[in-house]
Amino acid sequence: MQYGYFDDARKEYVITTESTPYPWINYLGTQDYFSLISNTGGGYSFYKDAKLRRITRFRYNNVPLDLGGGRYYYIYDDKDVWSPGFAPVKKKLDRYECRHGMGYTKITGSRNNIETEITFFVPIDFNGEVHKVVVKNTGDSDKNITLFSFVEWCLWNAQDDQTNFQRNFNTGEVEIEGSTIYHKTEYKERRNHYAFFSVNAPVTGFDSDRESFLGTYNGFDNPEAVLEGKSRNSVADGWSPIASHSLDISLKPGETKELVFILGYVENALEDKWESKNVINKTKAHKMLEEFATAEKADEALKRLTDYWDDLLSRYTLVSGEDKLNRMVNIWNQYQCMVTFNLSRSASYFESGIGRGMGFRDSNQDLLGFLHQIPDRARERIIDLASTQLEDGGAYHQYQPLTKRGNDEIGGNFNDDPLWLILAVVAYVKETGDYSILKVSTPFDNDESKAAPLAEHLKRSFDHVINNLGPHGLPLIGRADWNDCLNLNCFSMEPGESFQTSTSKDGRVAESVMIAGMFVYIGKEYAELMKKSGSVEESIRAEKEISRMEKAVMEHGYDGEWFLRAYDDFGKKVGSKECEEGKIFIESQGLCIMGGLGLSDGKAIQALDAVEERLGTKYGLVLNNPAFTKYYVEYGEISTYPAGYKENAGIFCHNNAWIMCAEAVAGRGDKAFDYYTRIAPAYTEEYSEIHRMEPYVYSQMVAGKDAKRFGEAKNSWLTGTASWNFVAITQYILGIKPDYDGILVDPAIPKAWDTYQVTRRFRGDTYKITVKNPEHVSKGVKSLLVDGKEAASAVIPYAGDGKVHEVTVTMG
Repeated sequence: MQYGYFDDARKEYVITTESTPYPWINYLGTQDYFSLISNTGGGYSFYKDAKLRRITRFRYNNVPLDLGGGRYYYIYDDKDVWSPGFAPVKKKLDRYECRHGMGYTKITGSRNNIETEITFFVPIDFNGEVHKVVVKNTGDSDKNITLFSFVEWCLWNAQDDQTNFQRNFNTGEVEIEGSTIYHKTEYKERRNHYAFFSVNAPVTGFDSDRESFLGTYNGFDNPEAVLEGKSRNSVADGWSPIASHSLDISLKPGETKELVFILGYVENALEDKWESKNVINKTKAHKMLEEFATAEKADEALKRLTDYWDDLLSRYTLVSGEDKLNRMVNIWNQYQCMVTFNLSRSASYFESGIGRGMGFRDSNQDLLGFLHQIPDRARERIIDLASTQLEDGGAYHQYQPLTKRGNDEIGGNFNDDPLWLILAVVAYVKETGDYSILKVSTPFDNDESKAAPLAEHLKRSFDHVINNLGPHGLPLIGRADWNDCLNLNCFSMEPGESFQTSTSKDGRVAESVMIAGMFVYIGKEYAELMKKSGSVEESIRAEKEISRMEKAVMEHGYDGEWFLRAYDDFGKKVGSKECEEGKIFIESQGLCIMGGLGLSDGKAIQALDAVEERLGTKYGLVLNNPAFTKYYVEYGEISTYPAGYKENAGIFCHNNAWIMCAEAVAGRGDKAFDYYTRIAPAYTEEYSEIHRMEPYVYSQMVAGKDAKRFGEAKNSWLTGTASWNFVAITQYILGIKPDYDGILVDPAIPKAWDTYQVTRRFRGDTYKITVKNPEHVSKGVKSLLVDGKEAASAVIPYAGDGKVHEVTVTMG
């Protein structure tokens, strides 16, 4: 069953029923100010940090679903009260439509001959959210209505806002100026920021106190002020401050009224904190309001935003015989990659914005999916990430985006983390040719006195593995590797101990074959980068360490038919045919084969065949099999989940991409693309009633074959699935891969494909690449012509002339 459709020409997903299986959301914002918005107007806004600079309040896990707060509008029409976005009133609409586009959402609702269209967006370089509201009389008689707006202020720190009521109920403060309601709670303390909600027209009334607007025991669906058609003109003093306007609107048949609401954030210099008597400095707010004084100015800003996204998405485009593939590659996958870059795993409908900041491994992997769009911001992010690295090469697992400091509460010792920094830097240099980043002086643990060139950070990342090897010569897993729930050491901790300080009676010798595969795969990239950048001795040293690891993996990490997952703290195999449950895991199969392990002797193919046989389902590949049916203290959290969910034999979409890449490396393009179609959102749209999540973006996981709700997804939007699937389809399957000296062309496609075209912008040049497959092979390049001339290899040489170059690739 479908709940809408793709409008590819407008780069939109159009939702045609308000009752989607779960709230289907979009993200607004490109730089510092961000908003989450559902298809009925739910969600919230924040500046830079969803925990420390939360602007509007939202209640997760609310009942009814998605009515925990939002940017709400109400129509009072002769005592008939309804909402254009359906929520929160939930009155039946004559027509409903939500269009989620690139950085904007447009919701239209009609009832009783009143049509209201609201376009929500965050303009480029603007710390605020614009709501353009268009109200039209579609009937044949005059209409007199009252339009009410509503947002609820969060008291900045989202965690404190939800816990410290004894204080917060006494601190709420607002200031009213014309049609603008200013949220200045705690402005007179140590903070220098405030928020505001305004409309570009005179108002009939306003409210800034929640209880006055709603009534003590009413919800968002039946606010007393709206039910009576009249604002209270309340001024908040403590308790829960809000911002609501009311405007009386008279419309003749066919007449339209346009309004612009602004939800904005201002941060003043500390010396400009006060004007007098705690009256806030409104200078910046006034300038922001002037920017959108008319509907025409809002339209111009929306056009600039649309042009911005058109430009970003033009940097890699595909023309193939499959519409679903085109829309994923050209629109939605790239769009999701940009959202994950901006927010990591911090704020979604499954992440509260409080518990997590920017992930170290997460953000490094996210870089892989958007580098071709905004390499300058990728460079900044790499330096931010490296600046949180510890002196021994380890890393904080997360950092707060506002302070850019490592999160002490989470700490580190996730021993895969350091390697992802190497992969991010390699990808950046290949995309840009900018070797100078390796010389940038970068602190350890944000301590400038301990700064070193970024190249030294990469060396310590590499050495962090070889300095932490276990009894089989394989990397120690630490607290966990990529799979945070596989806790092979933590079972022996005493109550109250932290991983960093405890001492295991068994020596903490759990080893990760997955990290070993990563080390080989990423280590080879590191060695090549060192060679290309002139550090030949370091390259040779790295190659020797990689060779030792390859031998250790093939001697101790291969289980006869597939790669082991790990050794636990007792030295027992994990992910082995010898295990009662969890005999095979997906991660080590993908990363070991991506590193080239087992390719020369058929063991890689044997492992990939085992993946399909034991892990394959129609909705994707499960993470492990058989599922754990009981708790294993030596495995930790992974065995606490019910069978088929999350890491316990769920379809973890992130690592499905590693198998796609591995199949491509092995030359099996049909199987690589088959796996791609099993989880790509556009291909799941037809069974949305089962999948439940948005059919335009990837989810983190899908319930596996052992689950009671097989095929149901969770944790949409903020997942490494986005970047890795973009890498899998564009670089490994379509085979257009940036390299140090140009673009490497190495497809691994279904044999039935005849041809496809990719337009790739690369370091200022544009390459129009046509791939032909007359012999219907999966892999192999017979010839490569650049502007009619035969190339010396499968690498398109970088021209550096800023021109358009025609490339013809013939497979065979």
